[in-house]
Amino acid sequence: MTKEKSQARREHLARMRAEQKRKERRAALLMWGIGGLVIVVLVALVAVYVVNDRSAKSLSAVKTFTYKGSDHSWTKVSYKETPPVGGQHNFYWQNCGIYDKPIHNEHGVHSLEHGAVWITYRPDLPKAEVDKLKSIASADYMLLSPYPNLPSKIVASAWNHQIALDSADDPRLPEFVKKYKQNPTNTPEYGASCSGGIGTTDEKPLPPPQAETTQEPMPSAAPSS
Repeated sequence: MTKEKSQARREHLARMRAEQKRKERRAALLMWGIGGLVIVVLVALVAVYVVNDRSAKSLSAVKTFTYKGSDHSWTKVSYKETPPVGGQHNFYWQNCGIYDKPIHNEHGVHSLEHGAVWITYRPDLPKAEVDKLKSIASADYMLLSPYPNLPSKIVASAWNHQIALDSADDPRLPEFVKKYKQNPTNTPEYGASCSGGIGTTDEKPLPPPQAETTQEPMPSAAPSS
């Protein structure tokens, strides 16, 4: 009887150990399964973020044009686009910087020819939005000015390239600046200065014609602001 009890005890212990091992295996599998699921979810979330981020920064909405450079004029120019992105322009370029009043198209276009990005906004754009634009436009080769009757709240223009935006927080704006500002492929007069030109707004008339020339006036001859 003692042997039978001992045998039964051993079998009971063996069953308990086997059951414990099964529980441990199930717990391990459950942990690995949950861990794997967490990894899959994290990878999926990262993938979605990357896709959405790329989509938000996509410049597929940029409009392109085919204007050639070096076409100067002393007279007022009628442009097809609002604001213009290229074409004939004044001999004087607009000094890059931030303007609180509209500037002449003819000067702004000349700055585009030198590689500047010109950000324009509707005069009624909220101050908080304008302040954000000023922060972006505080770098070199940047122009910022209000623009009456703009087709959208904000428009960013480079030579032969333009994008319409509804917010200063749009991630496409810094991407546009990064791609097109001083771009040697798209800038007709790459390396030309964006200072030493003219600093007036459209409250003053265009500068009077100078002696006939095919060359740009020397910066020292530019009217003061």
